[in-house]
Amino acid sequence: MRHLSARFVAVLLFGFLCFTAASVFAQTPLPAGRVADHNHHVWLVYNGDFQLVKRWGVHTEAQWRRANWISDPQQNFVRAGINYHATDNLLLTAGYAFADTHPYGDYPAASAFPEHRLYQQVLLKDNDGWLQLQHRYRLEQRWVRFAGQDIYTYLNRVRYQLRLAAPLVGAKITPRTPYVVASDELFVNFGQNVTNNFFDQNRLYGAFGYVVKKGVSVEAGYMHQLVQQRNGRVFEHNHTMQLGLTLNLDFRRTPVTPAEAAPGASQ
Repeated sequence: MRHLSARFVAVLLFGFLCFTAASVFAQTPLPAGRVADHNHHVWLVYNGDFQLVKRWGVHTEAQWRRANWISDPQQNFVRAGINYHATDNLLLTAGYAFADTHPYGDYPAASAFPEHRLYQQVLLKDNDGWLQLQHRYRLEQRWVRFAGQDIYTYLNRVRYQLRLAAPLVGAKITPRTPYVVASDELFVNFGQNVTNNFFDQNRLYGAFGYVVKKGVSVEAGYMHQLVQQRNGRVFEHNHTMQLGLTLNLDFRRTPVTPAEAAPGASQ
């Protein structure tokens, strides 16, 4: 009973914190000359990690991002990478991503524009206890052909994500277990081509998840994406409903460890 009460309090606290943080982001007055643009989006997310041999595997990802709930395109996104499992709790990844971004909102880009991206990532995991903890550090080299331009602009960006997950029943997140998850990710631009928006965006996420079976999980939740546009003047508040499918499959002959099998949806 004590564990059940603690989980109930944790869920209530989690919901309160997400609601409060999103409300603060949405209602904080902006300095003079800056404007807020509120949008409603839907993201459908697939993530797949497949371990092939002792320490090596591949990462695959696809996201269908829609604006005005689901009626208009916002962005199509794909990512692939090579995983190196240094330890059960340390995963190193490097790869390539492509994004095709469309105009949306009250202050849209003039036209759709593409982006090519290389990235390097460090993921630290602590999944042994009741509360699962992940730190994700990602460095990105971006080539963006902004609307109206004939050439690509090179940009650097660094990202940090903290993710927490806990089971709603039982002592750990295992197959056929519902769970709750919360995460926050900060994006910061740097380099000579960044002028008005060293702060790029912040993503605050909360969701409920379910482990269908070992290595397969689904999540449904809400994300508040705060984006500072390149002009430095417009701040987007993108209220996003997110549905995710995560595959974490092990094709090695050795059994998978609990740390490697943890659910999680990249964003």
